Formats: sequence, C-alpha cells, structure tokens
Amino acid sequence: MTTTILTAAAIYAATGIDYLVILILLFSQIKKGQEKHIWIGKYIGTIIVIGASLLVALGVSNVIPQHWVIGLLGILPIYLGIKIWIKGEEDEDESEILSIFSTGRQLWVSVTFIVLASSADDFSIYVPYFTTLNATEILVSIIVILIMIGVLIYVGLRLAHLNFVSEKIEKYERWIVPIVFIGLGIYIMFENGTFNALFSFLF
Repeated sequence: MTTTILTAAAIYAATGIDYLVILILLFSQIKKGQEKHIWIGKYIGTIIVIGASLLVALGVSNVIPQHWVIGLLGILPIYLGIKIWIKGEEDEDESEILSIFSTGRQLWVSVTFIVLASSADDFSIYVPYFTTLNATEILVSIIVILIMIGVLIYVGLRLAHLNFVSEKIEKYERWIVPIVFIGLGIYIMFENGTFNALFSFLF
C-alpha cells in the first residue's frame, strides 16, 4: 500500500508540477474571494482527465479524442493572453485589464478548460498506470491524487502571495501574463500536432 501511495504521489507530481506557474499567475490576477473558482476548476479538470483515463484503462470506453482535437483547447489560453494584452495596451484600469479572470461564474470554467488543455499528455501516463492496479490500489491512487491536487493548489496560492513574487508579477503583469498564456496555448497546439492537422486540412 505504501508503494501505491508513493507511486501515485510521484506520478501526480510529475504530471502536475508544470501547472504550478499557471496557478501562480491565476492566483495573482483574481480578486479577493475568488480563490475558490481556481480550486473548483483545477479539481474538475483533473478529475475529468483521471476519469477518462480510468475508463480507457478498464476498457469501458474509448473516450479520449485524438491529440490534435485536444490541442484545440489551446485556443483558450491564447485568447486570454491576447485579450489581456490588448486591454493592457489600452492602458485601462487594472480591474478592467484583468476582467477576464474576474467574471465569477465563468472563471472556474476557464480554469477547467485550461487544465484540460494542459493535460493532454497526462492520458498517456494515467492510462497505462491504471491498467497495472487492482480496484483497491486504484481507489487509493485516486485519493492520493486528489490530496496532491490540493497541495499543488495551496503551494501556488502561497507562492502567488509572497511579496517578491507578487511584486514582480504586478510590475510586469502586462507582459508576463499575456506571454505565458499565449505561449502555453501555442505549446499545447504544437505538442498535440494541432497545427499540422489543421494545415493538412487546409492544404
């Protein structure tokens, strides 16, 4: 059982640690009291990925679409980055510049889709991993992963509120936030072969 716990924790750390930068940026941009939307969006997105991987591993369903289709979700962070960049260049009030992250009900939805878009490669790790486990080990692994999600989100929240981190982000946010999100979107689409697929359709 100890091996199962440690393995599940290591696997989530390996697949989730690259999302830490995104969590820090999201926490640095929202208004007070909106932290719960990031928690909800991150949990829902990761649970969807785990659930789909588990269904495939158990042979219940082939619910994972082709990688290039998942890559289309990269359009969302590109859209967010461009929107913030344009608003920043218009030199509007900070609350207006970051309004895309401050729309209460929509915020958790955006976070969920960003998580899904960033998790395409996780399927290739979770699916074979779940196939090696029995029912009890799967249950333990899922519990560990859910705990690890909370740990990662909390770390992102704390780092976002460190003075030197928040000051740097606040100082350069008009550049950092758009560049990170646009870069993330492009990386997602490139890594999943979305650009090649679209190019083959058009030409």
